[in-house]
Amino acid sequence: MQKFFPIFLLCLSNLFMTIAWYGHLKFPHSPLVKVILISWAVALVEYCLAVPANRIGHAVYSAAELKTIQEVITLVVFAGFSVLYLKEALTLNHLVGFALICAGAFFVFKGPF
Repeated sequence: MQKFFPIFLLCLSNLFMTIAWYGHLKFPHSPLVKVILISWAVALVEYCLAVPANRIGHAVYSAAELKTIQEVITLVVFAGFSVLYLKEALTLNHLVGFALICAGAFFVFKGPF
């Protein structure tokens, strides 16, 4: 439980942050000030999830491991959001880039050095 709860919170926080950063792209004619204020409100929820996730998670994971977990979650959430909400295609270049980032995550957790 202690290993997985921070990951669950990071998944939720990433969903909120992805919405805050990219959700407004479907509304290009909305006033920028309005979009910023709404994004800040959504990002507040993200912070309320991310801060406890990192505090709780640091009892089990190093800070570098937490950041790596967060980055991999970000890629997964963003890829899903991009395809499902923004209706943008993931290209082979995107997938190769994401795979290289995941390879970096492997070295943070299991690397030979």
